Amino acid sequence: MQALTGAVLAAFGLYAASWYFGMVEGNFALLLLLATVVTGVYWLAERFYFLPQRQQAAAALEANDIARRAELAKMGIAQVDGDITEAKHRLLMQPWWLDWTAGLFPVIIAVFVLRSFLFEPFKIPSGSMIPTLLVGDLILVNKFTYGLRLPVINTKITQGNAPQRGDVMVFRYPPKPSLDYIKRVVGVPGDTVAYLNKRLTVNGKAIETQAIPEFFDEDAMRYFKQYEESLGERKHRLLNDDERPAFVMPMPDFQQFRENCSYTVEGMTCKVPEGHYFMMGDNRDNSQDSRYWGFVPEKNIVGRAFFVWMNFGNLKRIGSFD
Repeated sequence: MQALTGAVLAAFGLYAASWYFGMVEGNFALLLLLATVVTGVYWLAERFYFLPQRQQAAAALEANDIARRAELAKMGIAQVDGDITEAKHRLLMQPWWLDWTAGLFPVIIAVFVLRSFLFEPFKIPSGSMIPTLLVGDLILVNKFTYGLRLPVINTKITQGNAPQRGDVMVFRYPPKPSLDYIKRVVGVPGDTVAYLNKRLTVNGKAIETQAIPEFFDEDAMRYFKQYEESLGERKHRLLNDDERPAFVMPMPDFQQFRENCSYTVEGMTCKVPEGHYFMMGDNRDNSQDSRYWGFVPEKNIVGRAFFVWMNFGNLKRIGSFD
């Protein structure tokens, strides 16, 4: 068992190292599921086989010691050398290969349940959601608001609520589902979304915006025009860059339902198909979103982002943004 356990742990380590150095495309959900299953098997084996064996061995040692002392007592020998406490402790002690598998199972399964069905942490890698979310923000995503899904296969098992305009949502990037993206829901199934001359219109109604003081981007070292926009019942901030044109060029990856969109020098107009959502970043001129690569299918939804739990460069960022 030691050799088998060593091989299993080495395989996990090799996969993690290959993922870290970019040699393979990692899948943390799959890795966590496999770790839960493997450590769970070891935990069951420990609970119902290995631990009882060690307990029996310790009980046998104690019984032999009692019998030996009784025999010596019959012979009139009361003082007996030899303390079995340390030997008994060594017999009951969990070997290293069980300590690194069965011993980790409670922690791993707790992380698996928490991450898969309740809240999942993410790190913001880009500035597409500035000013709502900044690069380096560590956020929490609610995994049950839109319905619980089985990990890895992402099959929905509870109905939940439908995403609403204005929600900040994490989803699997349609052209490459192994990547997670975060954007704001702008259009729901059946909506007609237009972004012309940098003004957002949904179902023929212009979304209300109000100019607020400019936003200073510390990375770009410049100011951007900032607005407060009302999507549904929610208000959020967005940025516009006057130096960027309104024209949008769709990516070659935009294939499915491409006919639902039309593009002009002023921008684009799209009809959101059933079971899909139209997403945009709050940093409107610095975000690759549904304008470029199309709609997000319902099956790609991960959850609703709602809380910044840490930003090591700015602790004032901690708090809800929903």
